[in-house]
Order: sequence, then structure tokens, then C-alpha cells
Amino acid sequence: MTNFLENAPENTTGNLSEPCSADGHMHILQDIPGKGKGLVATRDIPKGTRILSEQPLITLPATVPGEMVPDILCRQWVSVNIDQRIAYLSLHNNFANGIKKGGSQLVGIFYSNCREFGRGDKVAVFLEACRINHDCESNAEGEWNSNIKRHTVHAIRDIHAGEEITLCYAAYHDTRTTERRAFQKEYHFVCSCHTCNLPAEQREERDRKLLQLMNLSKVFHETVYLCPPIMSLQYLDAQIRIYSELNREDHDVALVYEFAADMTISQGDLARGRVFAQKAESIHKTTLGSDSPMAIKFADLARDPSSHDMYGRFMCWRTAVDDIPYELEPHDFEEWLWKREEPMAPAKALIPSKQSCFSGFDDLPYKEDVATNSSFKKRHWCFLGQVMDPIHIVPLDVQVMDVRGKKLRVHFYTEKKGLEKSATKEAQLGHTVAVLDATKHDFKFGPPGIRLQDARMIKCFPLSLTKILELDNDVRQFSKPQQNDCRNCHGCGNIAAAASMKRCSGCLSFWYCNKDCQMVGWVTKGHKACCKSLQDPDLRRLLFTEWNEVQDSVRFPLKVADGSC
Repeated sequence: MTNFLENAPENTTGNLSEPCSADGHMHILQDIPGKGKGLVATRDIPKGTRILSEQPLITLPATVPGEMVPDILCRQWVSVNIDQRIAYLSLHNNFANGIKKGGSQLVGIFYSNCREFGRGDKVAVFLEACRINHDCESNAEGEWNSNIKRHTVHAIRDIHAGEEITLCYAAYHDTRTTERRAFQKEYHFVCSCHTCNLPAEQREERDRKLLQLMNLSKVFHETVYLCPPIMSLQYLDAQIRIYSELNREDHDVALVYEFAADMTISQGDLARGRVFAQKAESIHKTTLGSDSPMAIKFADLARDPSSHDMYGRFMCWRTAVDDIPYELEPHDFEEWLWKREEPMAPAKALIPSKQSCFSGFDDLPYKEDVATNSSFKKRHWCFLGQVMDPIHIVPLDVQVMDVRGKKLRVHFYTEKKGLEKSATKEAQLGHTVAVLDATKHDFKFGPPGIRLQDARMIKCFPLSLTKILELDNDVRQFSKPQQNDCRNCHGCGNIAAAASMKRCSGCLSFWYCNKDCQMVGWVTKGHKACCKSLQDPDLRRLLFTEWNEVQDSVRFPLKVADGSC
């Protein structure tokens, strides 16, 4: 058996890794339960701190014939000192049975611990960085810095003393199932980090967001030259929102800001281009260091966005570089930055009355309340929300605005994740979703919203929220029976016996004294526009049903009787 410690050169004072603080290293190698060895912070490490700056110990071309690998490694091994050899040989070997590209311990350890560096054409072992274990929500990021010719590791969030320093080995977008398969194949272990051990409902929530990120990125790249630029910007905006909900700020987030800078500058928008470049620069400084090529590149671009190669290609969004509204509050600034259109809340007079079954989000109970509170068991209600988000990415989340102007999301946890045609075919910008017996849900990753599990409980109507609330008021005033089976004329407003009046033959909803009144209702009061909508049985039953009297379970299509027949 080969003795890899023989003929080692003497130790020197030089070190492949340099301390990053005056008082020495900020980490220590310790035993980690279930992981072997790992690096643990010896003191609080602020976000953006450079934890490691390390030269490679031994390297290989990324593509090299297997039979050449042992010889290449052995030629470098002769210059590795005894301490470095001991440290190298203590690294984990996924191929201890000696069947990996040449069969030696040296080769097995190398391929178990190497990582790309340079332009991706080489792989190397970095003794200290190799000790950093995986975590799906890592607190550090490692990258090769070509300016200083070293592999650096930076804290991407505050790390507390005693906390393990971790990297994410897999692509951050990988869901738990995809990640587990990859780890078993490539790394020969199953991740058991905190994220992988979340309760099933929270893991599903996180995986949904990762799938959305992956699909948003895919759609952006496939359509960036085909769709209007505002739509492409919305795809990027949606990605940033999800990253924010996941509390993640890493290289992938910087990349989204890079794309946003490219897009806005190409449209002549130097103001937004500067802000996006500044955001990309800030993240690169945190994750790569201020001396990294990417941090320097985007610092230069932020100083002069017009230096971008794509500047002036289009000038649809032309702004001067100083046209940045710094006086805005943070929320309003983000609205400006992403060119979002702020929704208008319904007029106060149109907020549903207490007699209505329609509810805003704040009026909804939690699912647990429905199970324990008898008052909720005895009645039905319906949440209404106008669709505010034109982007439909599977798994589907629809941003809506409720009857009081509150914005929230309806999250589709249905069997087809929102692809049910019956539920979403009308879910276009400006249309209104109705969710029967909706309940609030507190999400771990993101603000409270509605967690929809049954696609039969939702329907989207091709009407604005304001229009549906207007119809609700009109139906209460002009369609429902008054005392002694009288009706209000929709044209003149007079109250008369139903037997003496005529009902609209199209929607069967409004009553008129005569043809003249019907013409007033048709033209002056807008019945021409809403008659077709009221011919939808679900909408008509939603408006006409006395929901306090309904005891049976409900779903779309509605089967309950209504008062229009």
C-alpha cells in the first residue's frame, strides 16, 4: 500500500490560507454530529466578511483522461509538505474502494473534495474550504477570485459564534427531491439540514417557491427578445420577490439585478439602470468581496450606465442618470424601480354590506377557527379579489386586491398546482376571483395569504371587482323580492307587484315597468354591459343566494337555488 506521507518536504511558514482578521482565524475545525468535521465560527461574523482566502493545494484540468490523473496528482504531491499531506489525507473519500479514475487514495480524495476554479476549466482541492459542509440554506458562499488568484469564502448573512459555517453544494433552485437524488449520486450522502427537516407543509411551501424561481428564470430567458420589455421586467421582479420571501441574498439574486440593469439600460433608462447596477454591486461585494471582478464591473457600471454595450439600442424608457427619486419611501421606491402599477381600491361606498356574503381578507377566519367555532360552521362566505399580477407561473400564485384594497396572494396547492382550466382560464389582469369559504393561512416564507387546496372552490369572473360589487348592490336593490312579492324597477325605481312587471329575458335578473324603463336600464344604467355577465349561472347564484340559509357544502359550479328563477 502506498505511503503518501513519505518524502514530504519540510513545513514552511507559508500558508495556503490567510487569516482575515488581526486576531487570527475566525473559525475552528470541529466534529459535527452526523457530518464528520466542519468549520465553526469562533466569534460573531458579520454579513460580507471574508472568512477564507485560499490558494489551491493541487489542481487538475476539468477534462482529463482518467489514466493520466494519478500521474498529474503525484507530480504535484511531491511539493506538498507534511502538515498539508496529513490534512489532505484526513479529508473524506467517497471512493475508498479505489474504483475512481486510477484507483488510488489520492485520486479518490481529490474527486470527493475538488471544486471548479478559474474560468471553470480547472478543478482543485482547497484544504480549508473543503472542510465546509453543505446546508440547503447556507450562510456562506465560495468563489474563485481571479484578481487575487485565491478561492474566497464570504458570509452572506450574519453568522453567530458557535454556528457552523456552511455552503450550498447544489443549485439553490433544486427542490428537496431533486437535491436528494443529486446528493446520493454525486456526494454519497443524504442531507439532513434544518431545511430538509422542516415540517412537510413548510417543505412543500419552500419547494413551490424554488420551482417558481426556476420556471420564472426559464420563461425570462426564453422570451426576453420576444415579449414586451415590461413583461420581462416583471419576470425579474417576481424572482426578487420570491428571493426576499426566502430571505436569500446570494449570487443568484445578484444575477437577477444584472439582467434588470441590462434590460433597463438597453431601453435608455439610465436611472433605473444605475440603481440595478448598484444593487448587483452591493451583493457581489458581500458574496465575493470588493476586489472581485464582478463587484468592480458593476461599480463601474453604476458610475456610468451609458458605458454599457447595449445602451441606446432602444430608447423606450429614456431617463437621465440622475432621475432617481431618492425622496420616495422604500416601498414607493421599489414600485418606481420595477415600474409597477399601483392598484386602485374600490370606492368606499362599494365595500360589501353586512348582509353580503363577500369578504375581505381581514374578515376571513383561519382554518383552525372554522373547525372549532360553531358560528363559522353555520354559514358560508366568499372572498373576492381582483387579479393584479399578469404573470402566471406554475405552481400558480395569483396576486389579488380584496374589497378593501388589500393586496395578497392566492396560492394554488391543488392537484395540478393551478393548471386546472376550469379554475384559472379567466384569471387575467383585472378579472376577479371568487373563493368559497376561504381561510387565512400564515406562510413561513412570505406574508399571510390564501392556501387553496380544492380547485372546485374557486372561479374567476371576467369582471372587475368594482363591477361585481356594483352588481351585488344592484341585485339587492332591483332583483330580490320586496314585501308582498314586489320588485324595484331597474329603470325608474318604482316599486310594484312582480306580476305587473316584466323581467329581462336575457339574464332573468332585473325587472321593469315597461319597455321605456327597460331602455333606461339598458342604456342609462348600463344593463347592456352586464346582462351577458349575469347569464353566467355561477355569478347569478353567487349574487342571489341567501347564503345564511344554505346548510349544505358548496363548490363551483354552484348548485344552490337562487332567487332569479
